[in-house]
Amino acid sequence: MTYKGALGIVALLGAKAVFARDFPNCQSGALASNQVCNTTKTPWERASALVAAFSYNEKISNSWDNSPGVSRLGLPSYEWWNEALHGVARSRGVQFAASGNFSYATSFPQPITMGAAFDMPLIRDVATVTSTEARAFSNAGRCGLNFWTPNINPFRDPRWGRGQEVPSEDSYHMSEYVMQLIPGLQGGLQADPYYKLAATCKHYAGYDMENWKGNRRYAFDAKITNQDLQDYYLRPFRACIRDANAQSAMCSYNAVNGVPTCADPWLLEDVLRGLYGFSSEDRWVTADCDALGNVWTDHRYGGSAAGAAAASLNAGTDLDCGQFWPQNLPSAYNSKMFNDTVLDRSIIRRYASMVRLGWFDPPAQQPYRQLGWDAVAVPAAKELALRAAQEGIVLLKNNGSAPLPLAAAVKKVAVIGPHGTATTQMQGNYYGTAQSISTVVSAFKTAGYDVTNVQGCAITGTSTSGFAAALSAAAAADAIVFAGGIDTSIEAEDRDREQITWTGAQIALIKQLAAAKGTKPFVVVQMGTMLDSSEIVAQTGVDSLLWAGYPGQDGGAAIVSILTGDKAPAGRLPVTQYPGDYVNQVPMTDMNLRSGTSNPGRTYKWYTKTPVFPFGHGLHYTSFDVSLPADLPATFSTADLTSNISFTEPGPVASGNYPDLAPFLSVPVSVANTGNVTSDYVVLAFLKGEYGPAPYPLKSLVAFTRLHDIEPGHIGTATLDIKLGAIARSDSDGSLTLWPGKYQLVLDIDDQSVWDFEITGDQVVLEKLPPKK
Repeated sequence: MTYKGALGIVALLGAKAVFARDFPNCQSGALASNQVCNTTKTPWERASALVAAFSYNEKISNSWDNSPGVSRLGLPSYEWWNEALHGVARSRGVQFAASGNFSYATSFPQPITMGAAFDMPLIRDVATVTSTEARAFSNAGRCGLNFWTPNINPFRDPRWGRGQEVPSEDSYHMSEYVMQLIPGLQGGLQADPYYKLAATCKHYAGYDMENWKGNRRYAFDAKITNQDLQDYYLRPFRACIRDANAQSAMCSYNAVNGVPTCADPWLLEDVLRGLYGFSSEDRWVTADCDALGNVWTDHRYGGSAAGAAAASLNAGTDLDCGQFWPQNLPSAYNSKMFNDTVLDRSIIRRYASMVRLGWFDPPAQQPYRQLGWDAVAVPAAKELALRAAQEGIVLLKNNGSAPLPLAAAVKKVAVIGPHGTATTQMQGNYYGTAQSISTVVSAFKTAGYDVTNVQGCAITGTSTSGFAAALSAAAAADAIVFAGGIDTSIEAEDRDREQITWTGAQIALIKQLAAAKGTKPFVVVQMGTMLDSSEIVAQTGVDSLLWAGYPGQDGGAAIVSILTGDKAPAGRLPVTQYPGDYVNQVPMTDMNLRSGTSNPGRTYKWYTKTPVFPFGHGLHYTSFDVSLPADLPATFSTADLTSNISFTEPGPVASGNYPDLAPFLSVPVSVANTGNVTSDYVVLAFLKGEYGPAPYPLKSLVAFTRLHDIEPGHIGTATLDIKLGAIARSDSDGSLTLWPGKYQLVLDIDDQSVWDFEITGDQVVLEKLPPKK
């Protein structure tokens, strides 16, 4: 969320920039007499009493993220913009100290790497550590209590600059991810009695393009069918808001089907607050930074700046990250484009959320208020960061001679490439200051190897001046490791790619190293999101290829532990690795998932050509035999499957009482380690079949789990709990439907075990998108 605004709003409001540093004083002073301090009242009643004491000008001045508070009431200033994508992150509301206490926090891998682990308990643990450290920072006056994380837009197109921020291209995978992440951040599904943090599901919705060939996110109108909205673009938000109970949401820069999302009452009221139950008056919607200004300046929506400001407020947006509301709501108010009730509601929602977070209440009665510096970057958190990186590394190639893990005879390693000594590059974007960062070179040295490091080439540029030194170092080593790929200079917020091939002179150097390496092992480690690695795969001299993504503070140690065999690889690609020509076959602006005249299809579900590596690919240092029971049922009826569902009373948010969450079947799986190395194994269950409307997806992920440390000769077992929503598909109107038909459940990407079954009866609608008025 790049903030584009100047500091004009500060002058406009006659206030200095503020940060989330002070807690309100409800024990003495001006605020103590206000009913916001009365703990016997509801959050809405308390916040209503507070806002009732605001003047009109005070309401306007507190309508943006850099809220000055109301000094005459004793309400301190508050910065609503805090970030924690993969650990407490630098942002306007988060202040790291220059040194000493609170000068660093645990920096986990980017979500794209953690997504490759397919380990949901791991995600819960990472979120719990992140929220603990965030609370400690908040108690020290160094950040707020609400955080604008996670990014849950599916990774639809490999060119997207922010794909590193999300765990997957698959909407089911992302939904399972948020079901663990949000409770870990917030301290549970419900406040008990306080939330730990308030998490934010972003960017709602249809947002997955930054700046591609002049098509900028600020003015982009995403044309999306109801079918794709229901099955793909909205699915993670349904899980994040309805099922995981995230306390806030962020509307996005783009428009969807002609209406800017921050001014769209269908998205914000009918779907979000209606269908998804985001109706509690202590949950609120923030706009992305400057997105409300974009409603007028880029989308030209609302008829005027004042009209656009009023449209977003009336549609259900509650906070402006930027200057647009304070500058334009006054004229909209004078023109009677909105009323006091709507303005009050937007402010009350936010402060009611702060009540739920304990902001106004005495610290002595709140366990979260007791967290301090001794809870930050503890040894267990560092171990977790290392494990998260290890679990997310994917072995893409390992030649028949099995050069990995490196043999004990290897003593001297040549580390070549632009990422050999990478530090913050391994953190990606939205990162915080880490206590220390392990590089590939430093990790090899720590492991006792004799290491020679030569960069050889840069990430970009055509210079070959470093090739000779690289080849010389390789010739003198027992093993060669090329650490390269891309980083945030190539892909980032506001920076999409136009090519998905390896950049600069890296491939040229890799080819020369492969040709000259002789019999010694040569390993390529790729960082960044997906690159077309077909040339590396074709090089017989490249023995092994690993993908590490953005592995975080312990990325170097994690990579070396895989290379040396201290840890066996078991990660799986959370995205499809497309051939380079994919970028010439479909424009980023085409939001359709299904293949067509100028679209070969998107994601593993719909891509009709041959990928370089498919979604779910990942090799091991051992072998596995995966099997399903022989006595699984052969038939089901839609009537039986839905017999215990109440379609008229779906239940409260986070209750699990929704038709799409009803159980289909719990399927036992056995995983036998038939090799010689102890290893984790990720079980992936896909559904195939011609059910629902044509065209049909090639397959759909419906369940997964990660088994840990299966020893040679042993069998690991797991149960895959499949829900009706996972096997349902939408019709053209966006009605999520359980269809009669013949189905096939397959395990892993190579169909290691297969179960055929049939569903009979009439089709049953599990959820309908509300009609557009």
